[in-house]
Amino acid sequence: MSGKEKKLQLLRSVTNSNAANKTSILVDASKYIKELKDKVEEAAAASSAADTDSSSSSSSGSAMAAATQVSVSSVDLDNSNSSCRRGFRINVSMETTRPGLLVSVLEAFEDLGLDVLDADVSCADDTAFRLQALGSGQGQQQGGGSGSVDEQKVRQAVLQAISKCMNDDDDE
Repeated sequence: MSGKEKKLQLLRSVTNSNAANKTSILVDASKYIKELKDKVEEAAAASSAADTDSSSSSSSGSAMAAATQVSVSSVDLDNSNSSCRRGFRINVSMETTRPGLLVSVLEAFEDLGLDVLDADVSCADDTAFRLQALGSGQGQQQGGGSGSVDEQKVRQAVLQAISKCMNDDDDE
């Protein structure tokens, strides 16, 4: 099985697709992503409604920054001796969440060219946000070139996405 076939099979399994050809698998994946975005937006709307019931100050952004932890580590994705594909394990932990936070972080991954291979996400009202993700980027071969994405770039992009989301929310 080629690398492309493996990726399609992985995509098929992650999105619970029963499709047999590439185009149908990609259409199913697109629908699955849309469903996830809709769920996130629904949760954000519910959270936003809860936010209007409680008072908050604009200084809460600095307190939330102190309660934000982002760690990124490199991992080997393939155990074959011929090629060693690298990826990243990304952990985000926050004591507070905001509407659109997950979408913002996922867009940061997309901007870096990272594919999310596996992810666990939990949000509890507006009190906690946790994300554990395994990402792989195109060209993430061991010893990649100077333009390759490294742990620091991933961490910085995630922190910027969180900051942008928090600042957007404070501006409203």
